[in-house]
Amino acid sequence: MKGDQFTRRGAIGAAGAATLAATVPGLAHTPGRKPNFLFIMADDLGYADLSCYGRREYETPVLDGLAAQGLKFTHGYANSAVCSATRVGLITGRYQYRVRVGLEEPLGNREIGLEPSHPTMPSILRDAGYHTGLVGKWHLGWLPRFGPKLSGYDEFWGIRGGGVDYFTHNVNGQPDLWDGDVQVEEVGYMTDLMADRAIEYLDARAGEADKPWLLSLHFTAPHWPWEANDAKGRAESERLAEHGPTIPGSLDITHFDGGDMETYAGMVTSLDANVGRVLARLAELGMEQDTVVVFTSDNGGERFSDNWPFTGIKTELLEGGMRVPFIVKWPGLTLPGTETDVPALSMDFLPTFLAAAGTAPHPDYPSDGVDLRPVLAGGTLPERTLFWRFWAKDQKAARRGRYKYLSIGGEEYLFDVVADPLERGNLKYREAEIFADLKGQFNAWNAGMLSDPEASSYRFTPRELADHFGWDS
Repeated sequence: MKGDQFTRRGAIGAAGAATLAATVPGLAHTPGRKPNFLFIMADDLGYADLSCYGRREYETPVLDGLAAQGLKFTHGYANSAVCSATRVGLITGRYQYRVRVGLEEPLGNREIGLEPSHPTMPSILRDAGYHTGLVGKWHLGWLPRFGPKLSGYDEFWGIRGGGVDYFTHNVNGQPDLWDGDVQVEEVGYMTDLMADRAIEYLDARAGEADKPWLLSLHFTAPHWPWEANDAKGRAESERLAEHGPTIPGSLDITHFDGGDMETYAGMVTSLDANVGRVLARLAELGMEQDTVVVFTSDNGGERFSDNWPFTGIKTELLEGGMRVPFIVKWPGLTLPGTETDVPALSMDFLPTFLAAAGTAPHPDYPSDGVDLRPVLAGGTLPERTLFWRFWAKDQKAARRGRYKYLSIGGEEYLFDVVADPLERGNLKYREAEIFADLKGQFNAWNAGMLSDPEASSYRFTPRELADHFGWDS
C-alpha cells in the first residue's frame, strides 16, 4: 500500500520511547507515584478554533501555552462527528458502535444509556485506587438507570443532557443541573461554574496527597446556545426563556437564528480563561508535575467555527467534522513545544491512562484504542486503520497512513488527506487498489459492529430535528 509511515517529531525515537514507557510506568514527577489525570473536553470546538491551531479573530493564550508546554497533535480525531457517540468511545476505550448507546448520534431523550455493567475509564481507575470525578457534561443516559456515579465516577456535578442555557441552566424551560443525583439550582455562567467546581475538586484532592485522581472536566462551551458571558448574552438568555424556540418543534437552545462571530469569540475565550483558572490552581496546590493534562473536543466545529484547512462540520465525516484540537502535557514524557502527525483517536486515552496507572482494560471488553505513550515521548506507532460511520447521509470512513476512504450521500471517494486536507481530489480511480483495500477493510470492520435502524441521527433541518427528538410542532 502506498503512503508514508507516520512521521515522528521530537528527540526520542520509537524504540526508546517504548522502552521508556515500559520501564517507568506513568513517568510522574514524584518517583513511584501514579499520575493524576486532568482530561478537559470542549464541546463542538473546531480544529482551528484555538489560536495555536490557526484562529485569527481572537487569541487563546492559556491553551496556546498548554501546547507550548506539551505535545500538539495535528492529526487528532474524535471518535465521532457528534457528541454523545464520542463520549461513549472515550469512556469505554472502544468503538462506540460496539455499545448500543453509541449508535445514537446523538442521544436524545430515549430510555437508552451507557449500561452500568460496562467497564469504563473511571471505573477501572477507581478499582486501581484512583478517586474519580466528572464535572460538566455527561450525555450518556438519564437516571435512574444510567448516570456518571453508576459508571465509575465517585463524584459528579454538571448536566446530564446535551446542552443547557448558559445562564438559566435550563433547556426548554426545564432545569438540568445536578450535584451527584440531586438536582440543584445555582447562579452564574455555566463555563465559570464548571471551572469553580473543578477547582473545588482539586482542593479536595490536595487533602489526599497520596491518592491519585482522574478529573473529567467536560465543558459545554462553545456548544449552542450562542451566549457569551456579557450583557448581550444575558439578554439573549432572557429572550429565549421568555419566547422559547424561534422555530416550532426545536429546542429553545438550538438557536438557529442566534449567534455571531463576536459572541463565539467570547464563548471560546471564556473557555480558555477558565481552563487557565483550573491549571493555575493545579500549580498552586503543587500537583502540576504529577498531573497529565489533556485538552480536546468531542467533534468538529459547527456554525461559527474555523475548521481550516478542512471542509465539513459537526455531523460529517469530512475532516472538519472529526479532526479536532488534541493537546497533551505529560510531565517527564512530552517534550515542550513539540508536534506529531501520528493519527490518534478519543478512545486511545483509556489504554494510555490505564497503562500508566499500572492496570489494563477488562479482558471481556478489550480496547480498540492503543497506548499513546510512545508517541507522547516523541516516537511513533505501528500503522493502523481507523474507522468511522454516521447514519445521516449513510457516511462511512476509514483512514490508513495518508489515505482516507469516504462514502457520503451515496458517493465514494479516496483522498490523500496529508497532501489534500480539503478533500478535493478524488483518487478513487487513480489509486484503485488502495481504494478497494480501504473499502474492503471498512466493510470487514463494520460487519463486526452493532447496527440498529431505529437509532437516532442528528440532522440540522428543524423538521428532522423535531422527528429525531420526538418534539411536538
